[in-house]
Amino acid sequence: MGVTNSNKVIDTDRITCDGTLRVTLALTAAPDIVSNPTDIVLILDRSGSMNGSPLADLKLGAKTFIDLIDEATDGSRDGQIGSGSRMGIVSFANTATADTQLITSVDALKDAVDGLSAGSSTNHADAFAKATQLFDPASSNAKVMIMFTDGNTTTGAPPAPVAAAARAQGIIIYCIGLIGSDGLDVSALNNWATDPDASHVAVTPDAADLEDLFAELAANISKPGATDIVIDEIVNPDFVITSIQSPTKGSATMVDARSLRWNIPQLGVTSSESAVLEFLIRHVGQQPGTKLVNQSITYSDREGNIVSFPKPAVSVACDIVIRPEKCPEPVDLVVEGCDDSVLVDLGDVYLESQGRIIQMDVTIKNVCPGKRVALAATLTEVDQEGVEHQRGMKAMTIPAHSSPMCRDVLVKCIKFVVPEDLNVSGGAMCGPRRFKARFLANNVDTDYRCCESVITIA
Repeated sequence: MGVTNSNKVIDTDRITCDGTLRVTLALTAAPDIVSNPTDIVLILDRSGSMNGSPLADLKLGAKTFIDLIDEATDGSRDGQIGSGSRMGIVSFANTATADTQLITSVDALKDAVDGLSAGSSTNHADAFAKATQLFDPASSNAKVMIMFTDGNTTTGAPPAPVAAAARAQGIIIYCIGLIGSDGLDVSALNNWATDPDASHVAVTPDAADLEDLFAELAANISKPGATDIVIDEIVNPDFVITSIQSPTKGSATMVDARSLRWNIPQLGVTSSESAVLEFLIRHVGQQPGTKLVNQSITYSDREGNIVSFPKPAVSVACDIVIRPEKCPEPVDLVVEGCDDSVLVDLGDVYLESQGRIIQMDVTIKNVCPGKRVALAATLTEVDQEGVEHQRGMKAMTIPAHSSPMCRDVLVKCIKFVVPEDLNVSGGAMCGPRRFKARFLANNVDTDYRCCESVITIA
């Protein structure tokens, strides 16, 4: 069957400017269907949300899949699935229907697909149950389900136990998800599908991609697994690779800070088999935005399988950081050789205040470009009676930024010194003290102009 699935996922869709994310590469391969006959059931969603172009694109994808299996089993599209393999169609809405049994007639399979019409709710549990009933437990054929759906379960029993029972019978489950008008619970697809999720689940927001997803699953079926696999990954220039975990198959090495190579001697040669590689990358760029994780990823093997990986993107948020108060200048010193101690004159340090230092950060939300902001910070201390005592006020001008859109601005290190002799908390020296901080921000710059009127007295 060659490479039956490939995937690339990330563990989050949003990170900070110096944030880290986990990347997972997954690959599944299986033996040649000619020498390993396979029974395949297509489970097709015909609920109301599939009405219109989604159903039309689904039909096109399903029929492409049928044609490719036809050709893979006997070398030609002769209208008959050969070499002992069979295929069946189950469709579902509020209930599921076995539109065909496991058969070999391509025309009958396509007629069943063409006869589908959309309407009603979504019952995944009944769909898995009807599909499971099509398989003959006594058959030695490999057993595969391909569940296609565009929405969440809206009726019927919970589907997860039914899918788990099918997997327990040795049925391999793939899930193809279309993010439809009612949304899609990808975690549910991951729960239904055979592990690992990354190589058995594919999701798209575009119905036009369905033909490619079905074709990719079927196109490699004629190849006997994969050997001498080489995957080269280069991440986007705004990222660096920080660590690589040992893959479940083969070995992976870091070529440089932005690239790695994954070698797998063989995969899926004697039975369906998956391989997973996880690695961590960190954002090192300075600009925010939505960024592709990888610059390029290439695949090759001895059998010539054609494999493509998704291109995940992550949203990077880089806050504008302003430090209105500078930290003290450091004094350099050197400890030479094996010296156990060193005596250094660090000069004069002027005592500004006896007490504690409270250092605060605050984020000013939605500051538009070209606008300076006046920021005031006040600090009060609360005594045992709940009365507030003034401990300081600071006012500062936050410079305008030039980003194209309104942005959050992080103001760091606003410091207040609170002397111990002003302690009103009633405790011992260095005991707990209660404070309240308040901030007030306002635009300095505005394009408003008061209308200038001229009064004329006749």
